[in-house]
Order: sequence, then C-alpha cells, then structure tokens
Amino acid sequence: MRRRPGLSVRLKLTLSYAGFLAVAGALLLAVVWVSVLRYVPDKPKGLLGIAPNRYLLERTFASAAAEAMAFLLVFGLVGGWILAGRMLAPLTQITAAARMAGNGSLSHRIRMKGRQDEFRELADAFDSMLEQLESHVAEQQRFAANASHELRTPLAISRTLLDVARKDPTRDRGELIERLHAVNTRAIDLTEALLLLSRGDRGNFARESVDLSLIAEEAAETLLPLAEQRRITLDVTGGAARTSGSAELLLRMVTNLVQNAIVHNLPAGGTVTVHTEAHGDTSVLRVENTGRRLPPELVPSLTEPFRRGTERVRTDEHAGVGLGLAIVHSIVRAHGGALDLVPRTAGGLLVTVRLPGTP
Repeated sequence: MRRRPGLSVRLKLTLSYAGFLAVAGALLLAVVWVSVLRYVPDKPKGLLGIAPNRYLLERTFASAAAEAMAFLLVFGLVGGWILAGRMLAPLTQITAAARMAGNGSLSHRIRMKGRQDEFRELADAFDSMLEQLESHVAEQQRFAANASHELRTPLAISRTLLDVARKDPTRDRGELIERLHAVNTRAIDLTEALLLLSRGDRGNFARESVDLSLIAEEAAETLLPLAEQRRITLDVTGGAARTSGSAELLLRMVTNLVQNAIVHNLPAGGTVTVHTEAHGDTSVLRVENTGRRLPPELVPSLTEPFRRGTERVRTDEHAGVGLGLAIVHSIVRAHGGALDLVPRTAGGLLVTVRLPGTP
C-alpha cells in the first residue's frame, strides 16, 4: 500500500520534546515575571534615583528571557533528537527483521538484549511468531513434497500398467482392470484423506453434542470384520463421554485409531480395547492394542503426515496411506483437545484422546 511521505516518528518526538520544553520554559518565565516584577515600583525612589525599578528590570529580564528561550529551544531539538533515536533504536531492529521475514528469510531472530520493556516484549513476541511461522512453513513444504510423492506413485503405476497392456494385447484384461481398480481406489482414498486433513486443520465445521461411547461402538462395529479376519479381539468398554464437535470428524478419528490398532497388531491373535469415560469437564477416549514393541523415539513422529510405523501394510482393503494418525491429530486439535501416544512395555501402543466435555 502506497502512502504519501510524512514526518518520521523520530522527528515528531523531537518536535514534541522541544515544544514541551519551550512551553515549560515560557510558563516558568511568566511565573517569574508575574511574581517578581509586580512588586517592583515603576519609578526609582532612592536618593540618587538609581534604585531598581520595573523599567530597568523589564529591559534586562526581556533580553535574558529571549536568550533562555532560544537556548531551551535548541537544547530541546538536539536533546530530543538524540533521546528519540535511542528510544526508537529497538523499533528499527524489529522493522529490519520484519522486512527480512517479508523477503522470505524466516530464520532471522531479533534476540534483543536488555531489561524487559514494551519494545523487548514486542521483539520476543515477534521472535516467537517467526519461530512458529518457520516451523509451519517447513511442515507445509514437507507435507506438499510427501503428498506429491504419494500421489505420483499410483499415477505412475497406472501408466505402467496401461503401457504394458498396449504393448501386449494378449494380456489378461481382467487382471489389468483389477489392478487398475486397486491403484485408483488407493489414489481416491489418499485424496479424500488429504481433503479431510485440510478440513480438520481449518476447523470450520458445525458443532453438536456427541457421545464418544456411541461413536466408539459404531467404529468397532464397522471394523469388526477386519478384526475377525486378523483374529484380533475387539472390545469396547466404559461409559458415556459427551463432547461438542462434528460427529462425522469424530467418527473418522475413532475409526482411524481402531483401524490403526488392528492393522498394526502383529502377530495375529492380539487384542484391541476401546474405552470411554468422563472425568469432570473432560471426555476421555483410550485405544490400546497389543503388538510389537515400538521404539520410544519413533512414537512422537507418528502423528506427522505420511509417517508410518514399523510395518507398512499393503493390503487390498484398508491400505495405509500414512495419514491416519495425522488426521486424528488434526481433528483432536480442531476440537480443542489433546492427543497422547505412549508405547506399551509389553508391545503395542496406548492412544489417549482428551476432549472438552459437555453436560
């Protein structure tokens, strides 16, 4: 936005200081004038006629007052310019950092030294904003790169299958169609997951009262055939746990957690437990599964997009795209909740979701 040039803040402060000092000096001289000269006689009363009188004092006082006012004005301008420069020096650093950030350099930090005041508080807040912005931009760039890679894979496979079919007309078309269908289904699932992740990050959804226990039962009923196929015991326990949010997103959250617990529950024959309860003004959902031991350093990164666990599952049904826990984290964050992942000592994972409860 273009603006007409105006006076700088430093010059405005300088003029303000000089003006204030000049007004204060004028008031002081006026007080002296009124308080002292009013008691001096108009004419001399001494024997020689040279005693102090108002006429002589006025001439002497007027010249001295003019010199004092000129000195105060010059002193106010020079001193105000120096003081304003020293006071606005931190603002200059903040402005330079803002320009660097505007040019794309988010790694620069002000790190202003000195005791706490308004400028240093602003500088600290600006540094914190730059740090969060840099982290967010890096996360978005990493997400875009991973998404491009994941979307490129099924498209490349489809092109390869079509090239093979074109070069070999005798190839079984039924097998080709089946493989193309599987690849296309995976691409659609990945696209829907990306859209859902974006929707959860925005948080613009209608809210209603939702019971997590009913959501857990619905998700368990949907995924029961998958659990039985893998010989996994699926239990839903606990009581009502009401929260406010999107029933569709919360169902996807619970479904992703239960599906993740089933798919990564290796070897077969394990258990998955879904528990809901209410603690005061907090509704709690726990999903616990058996399985292989997870390295503690791996667990914090499981909620990052396209980050999978120790096993990459590639089945025709429920093929993982690496966005399950990322979507869960996004939905929990959009509902103002907290997500905790803790590796079990005996193997497997314990996931705890805490959401604001409603009566």
